[in-house]
This record gives sequence, structure tokens and C-alpha cells, in this order.
Amino acid sequence: MKSVHFIPLIAERKGWGSCLCSIVPATALLSIIYLLGFSNVETENRETWGLADILQSSNVGNCKNQCKPPGTAPLPEGIIENTSNLEMRPLWGFPEKDNTSTSLFAVAVGIKQKDLVDKMVKMFLSSDFVVMLFHYDGIVDEWKHFEWCDKVIHVSARNQTKWWFAKRFLHPDIVSEYSYIFLWDEDLGVEHFHPKVYVSIIEHEGLEISQPALDRSKSEVHHQITARESKSIVHRTAFKPGANGKHCDAHSKGPPCTGWIEMMAPVFSRAAWRCVWYMIQNDLIHAWGIDMQVGYCAQGDRTKNIGIVDAEYVVHHNRPTLGGIGAKNRSTAGGRRLDKGDRIKGIVVNDAYILRHYVKAKKKKKPRRPQDPRVEVRRQSYVELYFFRQRWEKAAKNDKCWVDPYH
Repeated sequence: MKSVHFIPLIAERKGWGSCLCSIVPATALLSIIYLLGFSNVETENRETWGLADILQSSNVGNCKNQCKPPGTAPLPEGIIENTSNLEMRPLWGFPEKDNTSTSLFAVAVGIKQKDLVDKMVKMFLSSDFVVMLFHYDGIVDEWKHFEWCDKVIHVSARNQTKWWFAKRFLHPDIVSEYSYIFLWDEDLGVEHFHPKVYVSIIEHEGLEISQPALDRSKSEVHHQITARESKSIVHRTAFKPGANGKHCDAHSKGPPCTGWIEMMAPVFSRAAWRCVWYMIQNDLIHAWGIDMQVGYCAQGDRTKNIGIVDAEYVVHHNRPTLGGIGAKNRSTAGGRRLDKGDRIKGIVVNDAYILRHYVKAKKKKKPRRPQDPRVEVRRQSYVELYFFRQRWEKAAKNDKCWVDPYH
């Protein structure tokens, strides 16, 4: 009997071996092809994802370049309100007509000056101004009998100046809708003043910072430049003879001869106010010293962009307010600020004098008992003037990137 059964087995074994020999190279080949293919796919994917990353990165870069206010990163840009205004809104429904006010009149008031304030408020409301009253005596209810009382905004804080109120309630983003901000004292007569005409004049003249002139015959004039020139519409320079560099003429380049206004009735453009607001020191509430530096906010040449409007003028009654009223100190109630070189009873007023008689006096352990509130207010004003000057000089010295355009 032939062992035929073993042959196929051997043949089968040989075939399996040959099959294995053929499968291994084939598998290796397929693996190589697979790996090469995977490598190509991975490269393509990398290229695809790389492009996506670039696009995403570019998108993020664009988003980072969005100028969003601090704290608004979680919000979509379209919902962010950067500014506000002082328009009063009804509790339900909508206003009958859109707000057409383009300027703001803000004034610090006390009830004792209600006769002057009444005339001012009526005039500015009739000229489509937004009107804001800062009640420095804390009295608000006694104004309710005026028919305009509910049409104006009332803010009350006892014994605070208009600059204290302005720093806290007239932030540039709040008043950005108004072309001009009138920030006045209360003791002004407006019989010869028309707000709309005044605005048209300063717009035509390009005045960023201005004030109405003072009636020479009826006003207490502290500075020559503020006195009205009868044959002029606007003047920008005072002409005053003097010695030792204290004269003012056509060649004068700085305050108080030119590029200067008094702070009793200033009018600021929107851009100028944004600058001035930042210059007001939070703790120096009398704002003495700002008048000499306000030209830096004139949005250009202060000798051209700051001026006194003669065609529209007011009367400065010089009524004492903050600190009380006394017959003996009526002349100092308006607080004419004394600058370096001025004299009190023959004594030259300079930083050394202010430091010795005002600043150091405040640092005594036992506070003096005030004899006259107006004297104390004036004393504090000198202290603040000293501090403001010191801060300005320090800031100018330390800011290496700042260039003084006037020196």
C-alpha cells in the first residue's frame, strides 16, 4: 500500500511554508504601504489643521485687537454701552419726543441765591439745555415751588464745591453727548446773556474753552482779561501796563494775559472737558491752580482756542456762599486767588509763604478753632493751590514721555 496519505500532508506543509513565505513579504509590503499612506494622511491632516490653527489664531488676534472697556470681556461687543447721558426717562412707555439737548448747564446752588438761580435755569431750559443743580447746602425741597423743579436734575451734598460735584457726577463718558458743558457759579446775572447765541459765537470762533465777559460797571472784576470790551465780539488777550514782566500785550504767550479764563463761569467743549476732568484732583475740591494749566486742554494753541466772549456778557455779583455770609468778609467771599508775587499786607505770597502759614498750620496737632468760616475756606484754598502746584511739577518732571508745548 502506498503511503499516499502522507504526501499531501508533506505537500500541504510545503505549500503552507511557501504560503507563509509569500504572506510575510506581502504583509510587510502592505504594512509599509499602510504606514506610508497613514503618513501622507497625517501630513495632510497636519496641513489642514495647521491652516485651521492659523485661521483661529488670526481670529483670536483680531478679537484681541478689539478696544473693549475693561471688565467687558465676557460680553459680545454689540451689547456694550460705552456712554450715557443725563436725560430723564419715564417709568413706563417712552418719551414723547427725542432729547434734542446738545449742551449741559451745571451750577452749584444754595437756597439763599434762589433769585439769581431762577433766572439762569429758566433761560437755559428755554434754550434746550439739560440743567443740573448741585445743592451745596443740602436743601432741595424748598425749590419745589418753582415750576421748573421737576425738569432739572438735583444732586445734594452739604458743603461741597462745584468741582467736587463735577469730578463725581460729570464724568466725560456721562456727558459725552453734549457739545458744551457750562459749569458756573450761582452769583451771576444773565440779563444780557443768551445761551444759543453764545454757543453760535464760540463755534464760529473755534473756542474750546471760554467764558462770558463781565460787565465792567456792575461786576467785581478780579482779572483784567475777563472785563468786557464793548466794541468786540471776542477777545483772547488782555492789555495791561506793568513792570518786571507783569505787563500784558500783543506779544504775551501765556496766562493770565492770554490762554486763560477765570473759573467762575467756564464753558468747555466736549473734548476740552474730557481733558480738564482728568486734571481735576479728587481731593482738591477748590480747584485752585487749574486755571493756570487749563490751556493744556485747549486742543491746540491756547492763545487761539481760549477766549472771552464780549457780545454775550454777565454780571458778577460776588455773593459769598460756601462758609457763610458775613459783612466783614464780603470782599473776600469770591476768593480772588493770590498768585506768586501778589501781596497780603505787604508780604509777598509765594510757595514758601503758603507752606509756612497755611500748609504747616494744618498739620498742628490741635486744630485751631475757626473764627470765620470764609477765612477757613480761603486758607484751605491756598493749601490746595500749593499741593496742586507741587503735583504738577512732580508729574512734569517724572513723565519722560511728556513734552511741554509751552516751554
